[in-house]
Amino acid sequence: MADIIRELEKEQLRTDLPKLEVGDTVRVFVKVVEGSRERLQNFEGIVIKIQGGGIRKSFTVRRISYGVGVE
Repeated sequence: MADIIRELEKEQLRTDLPKLEVGDTVRVFVKVVEGSRERLQNFEGIVIKIQGGGIRKSFTVRRISYGVGVE
């Protein structure tokens, strides 16, 4: 079972993405759905945590907005 999951993840893994490290400044675009409308909202900050690996990798971005830290 685990071999099947690894094989599926390997097929879907993108290799053309830039390397991301803690301390990098990034801009993330988030799709916000409000009723029937959709819009893109950007969030720029510093990468403070990277966890997981492969297709399950995730990261946390932090910025200061109006004197309050937002992640």
